[in-house]
Amino acid sequence: MGGVSAEVRAVSEVDAVLRQELLTCWTDVTNAGGAVGFVPPVTEDDVVPLLDRLLEGVSSGRDVLALLTVEGATAGFASVVGSLSPLRRHWGTVLRVQVHPTLQGRGLGRVLMDGVHRIARDRGWEFLHLTARGGTGVDAFYRGLGYAEVGRLPGAIRVAPGDDRDEIVMACPL
Repeated sequence: MGGVSAEVRAVSEVDAVLRQELLTCWTDVTNAGGAVGFVPPVTEDDVVPLLDRLLEGVSSGRDVLALLTVEGATAGFASVVGSLSPLRRHWGTVLRVQVHPTLQGRGLGRVLMDGVHRIARDRGWEFLHLTARGGTGVDAFYRGLGYAEVGRLPGAIRVAPGDDRDEIVMACPL
């Protein structure tokens, strides 16, 4: 990281300041073309319902927020969702992986995902899975982190009329 101090930590309580930082990040990532649940353009009002749902899972203790900071400032995040099923408690689902657009291209996505893996192992999870939007190339990033494609839902994501993308299901043993 060339002297930049980057850290990923598990967060279980989110105050109003951090909530706003997460909201701004998610909105900015989406509007820069990031595949994190929306198609640009979006406003913060569009993102609020999904952010609040994500934070409900975190406050319940089932899910964890992996917060990426650079020099102490919020730089990105991901959530890792635990299963309610006793049969799947050894698996986690990674959602909303994002690094703020002004900080992309510096290896912070790898730093974030390394932190996600560490946090998941600390919680006793043995496997993680996630989905990637086809046509973005992001699946290659995840392959480089040890994820393998385990399935594909053809045309599952409609980004615009006539522009349907595959949802690529990927898994990684920890």
